[in-house]
Amino acid sequence: MEDLWKSSRRQPGRLVGAQYGNPGLMTAHDVAAALLALATIALIIVRPWRIQEWIWAVAGAGMAILTGLISVPSALLSIGHGWNVYLFLAGILLFAEVARQHGVFHALAGIALRAARGSQFRLFTLFFAAGVLITAFLSNDTTAVVLTIAIVAALFDTDVSAIPYVCACAFVANAASFILPISNPTNLLVFDGHIPLLADWIVRFGIPSVVAIALTYGSLLWLFRKTLREPFVLVNEKQVLSNAGRAAAVMLGVSVLGLLAANVFGFSIGVTAAICGTLTLAVVTCVDRRTFTETIRHVAWGIIPLVAGLFVIVGMLNGAGLLTSAHALFQRIATLPPHEATLTTAAIITAASNIFNNLPVALFSSYILQANTLPRSITDATLIAVDLGPNLSVTGSLATLLWLIIIRQARIKVTPWHFFCFGLVVCLPALTLVVSSIR
Repeated sequence: MEDLWKSSRRQPGRLVGAQYGNPGLMTAHDVAAALLALATIALIIVRPWRIQEWIWAVAGAGMAILTGLISVPSALLSIGHGWNVYLFLAGILLFAEVARQHGVFHALAGIALRAARGSQFRLFTLFFAAGVLITAFLSNDTTAVVLTIAIVAALFDTDVSAIPYVCACAFVANAASFILPISNPTNLLVFDGHIPLLADWIVRFGIPSVVAIALTYGSLLWLFRKTLREPFVLVNEKQVLSNAGRAAAVMLGVSVLGLLAANVFGFSIGVTAAICGTLTLAVVTCVDRRTFTETIRHVAWGIIPLVAGLFVIVGMLNGAGLLTSAHALFQRIATLPPHEATLTTAAIITAASNIFNNLPVALFSSYILQANTLPRSITDATLIAVDLGPNLSVTGSLATLLWLIIIRQARIKVTPWHFFCFGLVVCLPALTLVVSSIR
């Protein structure tokens, strides 16, 4: 099966219209595949009738199979191709939920509140730094969801507006998501399971990450400068972790070290994350028996069928002629001067990510990058745009979509238009300078 997959990747798509002797024209099959992909992604983003995102992804994949736009064997190959990503997501979801359930993240937020000593500037800086660390070691989804929930809960103990702090969660979740390979599931998708070792990753993305984080921090400080000048008053006292909470904190640290070790020594990140998540759940359940049931009940498992459905959708596009034009476009971009090539790549990927969401764009990009011999700078620009580009709009990444749901539940008013206005200030300068720093 693996050989069959590799063979299909070496020939990712037929020439558009070639079977009809009219190259350059899309066939009815291609048009149908494109329309189904667009409809599926739109439904995932809009969520009509409040139906969960994963249901629309699975429905789109099922429709692709039923209409013959992708065969059952090809669909199964597409799903199977994502095994490393599924394991990574499952592991991250497990140990992050255990930590959240037992108040680890809320306790961290409480430490920041006390350390700020009444200064909103210090509080913002501490929360932003926490977001960088959580994103780096536990993925951007954890920051966008778990840290946002913790901050909202912690700020009930104060008299300050939550808007600057929850916005910091959303923006840092994407800005810091290429510090490490484990910082964003899309990193695994773009590199198609061939993640660079940690030392090589740091050489390639270390400086761009620092630039992205620094510029995002500076832009947010400027945006919320008036609010952050005001002092705040802390009402409640220190929160103490339970025995289960302390066990969860220890296992969280062990999981992070395990993931870093896996990347250093070239082990499967997905398998390592799944093992760490399972061990965390088992150890903390030994301390508090309710942990197992509560964790399994509250983990957002839907993200896994969501990604699997998107694998099928991209596999469908791969079987159509649509990727041929994309291959040709990237080959033309590669002939431009290096600086122009990276900026053009980043602009295209950023626009696509904010229109279609970065998960399918990351999958689509992996097909193009693996099928062509492109300069490394274009691969790096693609990854950065997939990770950082979604800071332009709430539709850009799954993390920000989940973040939007959380703040709406908390009745914090940050509309998609407000986010876009913030994104113009935060995202575009950072993305331009970061991509320009690629060598």
